[in-house]
Amino acid sequence: MTEAQACKEIERLRIEINEHNYRYYVLAQPTVSDYEFDRLLKRLAKLEADFPGLITPDSPTQRVGGEPLHGFEAVTHDPPMLSLDNTYSYDELGEFDMRVRKVVPKPTYLVQLKVDGVAVSLRYEKFRLVRGATRGDGFRGDDITQNIRTISSIPLRLRSIQKGFKGSRVRGFELRGEVYLPRAHFAEINKEREEQGMPVFANPRNAAAGTLKLLDPKAVKKRGLDYFVHTIPRPPARNFDTDKQVLLVLVELGFKIVPESKLLPDIDAVIAYCKEWAGKKAELAYDVDGMVVKLNRFGDREELGMTEKGPRWAVAYKYPPEQAETRIRKIYVNVGRLGTVTPVAEMDPVFISGTTVTHASLHNIDEIERKDIRKGDVVLIHKAGEIIPQVLGVVKEKRKKGTRKFKMPDKCPVCGMKLFREADEVAWRCVNASCPAQIKARLLHFGSRGALDINGIGEKLVEQLVEKGLVKSFADLYSLDSDQLVGLERMGRKSAENLIASLGKSKQRPVTCVLYGLGIRHVGIHAARLLIQRFGSIDRLEKAEFDEIASISGIGPTVAESLKHFFEDRENSRLIERLRKAGLRFVEERIAGPRPLATKKFVLTGALEKLTREQATELIVSLGGTVSSSVSRNTDYVVAGSSPGSKYDKAKTLGIVIMNEQEFLELVGWKG
Repeated sequence: MTEAQACKEIERLRIEINEHNYRYYVLAQPTVSDYEFDRLLKRLAKLEADFPGLITPDSPTQRVGGEPLHGFEAVTHDPPMLSLDNTYSYDELGEFDMRVRKVVPKPTYLVQLKVDGVAVSLRYEKFRLVRGATRGDGFRGDDITQNIRTISSIPLRLRSIQKGFKGSRVRGFELRGEVYLPRAHFAEINKEREEQGMPVFANPRNAAAGTLKLLDPKAVKKRGLDYFVHTIPRPPARNFDTDKQVLLVLVELGFKIVPESKLLPDIDAVIAYCKEWAGKKAELAYDVDGMVVKLNRFGDREELGMTEKGPRWAVAYKYPPEQAETRIRKIYVNVGRLGTVTPVAEMDPVFISGTTVTHASLHNIDEIERKDIRKGDVVLIHKAGEIIPQVLGVVKEKRKKGTRKFKMPDKCPVCGMKLFREADEVAWRCVNASCPAQIKARLLHFGSRGALDINGIGEKLVEQLVEKGLVKSFADLYSLDSDQLVGLERMGRKSAENLIASLGKSKQRPVTCVLYGLGIRHVGIHAARLLIQRFGSIDRLEKAEFDEIASISGIGPTVAESLKHFFEDRENSRLIERLRKAGLRFVEERIAGPRPLATKKFVLTGALEKLTREQATELIVSLGGTVSSSVSRNTDYVVAGSSPGSKYDKAKTLGIVIMNEQEFLELVGWKG
């Protein structure tokens, strides 16, 4: 295929993919399967990899990628992103209406849900996204374009190029809206953070704001942020008279606008609409903390004008927060799937935000001490994100005499092993790899592709193995026989024999994968590789001094402390001995002969077709080379697959050798 042919095909694919994105994220009416969509995206990525000079910032393949940012640059808002005056009663809404009618006798109001998110402006030039920025102080905000590009509902290129934006000469304009985090994603993120011993977010808005401040766009993408447009600060052309007109056109251009935006003739209808949504907002998939009431006609807005703080033609009605009092019956601790020990309050039943609440996580001992929460206290609770029960504080005047401060237990309530707390962390943990509370999640990690690569180990099988008492630790997997497995659900004789064969094959996995599979906190595959390169075996690593481990470049004291606690646990020592007797590799096999890649540093970027990232890394390491996650002047080679991202660009800038997958395979002598 010539470059001209590729250019034409790439443009066709981009138009088709953008149209499918619009139908999926904006209209919620997909017309192709996920498989077909992925096939189109992979086809585009392959063409862009073959013709990297044709990659453009607005391509669908460029939503996520690039090096972590070094910081955010400040940008100036024109016009300023001013805030709305807040009202908290229907009487105040009536007073707002009286002020409006002194200037505009017959106003028409546009009323919208006030989505509780982070205010963000978007700037488009020639139908392409050129900037996304936070509100900041209203006059200057942070340029977060790279993070904004990861949000799938924000178009990188507008549909008008495909459809024709008739009736307007718009070429550049700015939008205002809210970046928000759906409640389901908020709950998942907080659950994961709590399991990892990290501070939880107070609410979805807090989580969205924290996410937009991340310097790694790939981490932003994983959070699942979304965006609603709610207004346009200036009419994009003379033929637009009202806000409602613009919003309808924005949908055609590819944007998600705030749902339930309704035109109402007077303030009585506005108040009725606010009352209607007071009882319905909990049913939404995102937080709404009020309603925005604004004049619909741009001409009427000009008549009313602005103050220094905000517009006179709009106001925000805020719903009162729903809270309730209840009494704590007891405080106990729960052991999560990753070993994090979390205090939980059991409370008198109380009805709030549509459900009866009896339990609430207290997150960690620091949170309990800060709020001074005790058994028997009367506490004020609410639901964070309308989902998660949260203790706001203690009603101290109702505290009874004789209450005692809560103390964390010394031992795990499930397995009885000693708990520990890492320096500068809020969480207490159980590090016993065979703890019944953790074993299911740990087994899935142990059998994953990067670890022991046990084909057939999935959630349903692990659940059966644990619940039937067949497996209580990793080592028990290697005592299974096909007769035991045949009795399990969806496990015939052939499937059982295949699993036993896969378990046998896993014994040949390198020691790096075994160390990673143990699930030691902070020891990922890269750290495991560095540790085995230094010590050569798990036995030597177990006997190594703290300072010796901490001094390794890329390891440090946090990993060293985690290893120390893991190896000091007597149950873990028994587990390691049983795995050794089962025949797993505990010593690195040094390859005799030449090591042609010795001293060479590689960076892998983009998707490879013939090898996985793990396989390519193992191949490089086996030949004496090292693999880094970022490009620097010390990098010798960058191996670029499809959709290489900014690592490719940085390598070009630094003059580093860039090779495609086939060139890399030839370099290492891979025969397939």
